[in-house]
Amino acid sequence: MKQITSIQNPLIKLLVQLQEKAKVRKQSGTFIIEGKREIELAQKGKYELETVLFLPELISEKDVNVFVKQGIEVIEITKDVYQKVAYRDTTEGIVAIAKTKSLDLSDLKLGKNSLILVAEGIEKPGNLGAMLRTADAARLDAVIIANQKTDMYNPNVIRSSVGCLFTNQVATGTTEEIIAFLKKNKINFYSATLQNSTSYDTQNYTKSTAIVVGTEAAGLTQPWRDEATQNIIIPMQGEIDSMNVSVAAAIVLFEAKRQRGF
Repeated sequence: MKQITSIQNPLIKLLVQLQEKAKVRKQSGTFIIEGKREIELAQKGKYELETVLFLPELISEKDVNVFVKQGIEVIEITKDVYQKVAYRDTTEGIVAIAKTKSLDLSDLKLGKNSLILVAEGIEKPGNLGAMLRTADAARLDAVIIANQKTDMYNPNVIRSSVGCLFTNQVATGTTEEIIAFLKKNKINFYSATLQNSTSYDTQNYTKSTAIVVGTEAAGLTQPWRDEATQNIIIPMQGEIDSMNVSVAAAIVLFEAKRQRGF
């Protein structure tokens, strides 16, 4: 089995760049997955692994032999090398290089009465990851990112989603493209916004539905407000007029799930 003992190794330098730079991820068509559960979820989600690197002190040879049997390159690394490439403080001693997937709207496979989350202009990877976790918990048909501000393969998105990036159908596009896609597929969409809104719990989400949320700072852009089936709001009883976008998305999505009988 191949071993790498130096942090100056070209592959290790590439791993560091893949962790840190969206441009490198885009150019290479690859990204990093860290952690046993996350790697398992990625494979379940049909992501192709190119290379697996492991620290024998933290993960058994039996665990990595699974990848050897699949014909995936497996490399043993030292503690110094692992500390250089590991993004998380606590992990299981395994890192993989995987191929990115197409995130085109045309790749989505939707069934009858789909339930979709659309998130516009989300910048914080933690918020994006939290919404992907919610989407997995609610077993949504898709998550669509409008006017993408954060690379979907950012390590913080993967970490904060606890691998749910791989368990959801995900697509990206411009606001205009996504609105056209929703209308073409006869999907009602409800925009969470302060303007011209009615309480979220008064609407019927049992037909094909998309819940649309934006950033706490800027909210949704005008097309979402103008074109929505209905603008909706979560009634607030405190001093502030907004809540964390991932929390707001969860509240409305689980109302839709409630109406659908979970």
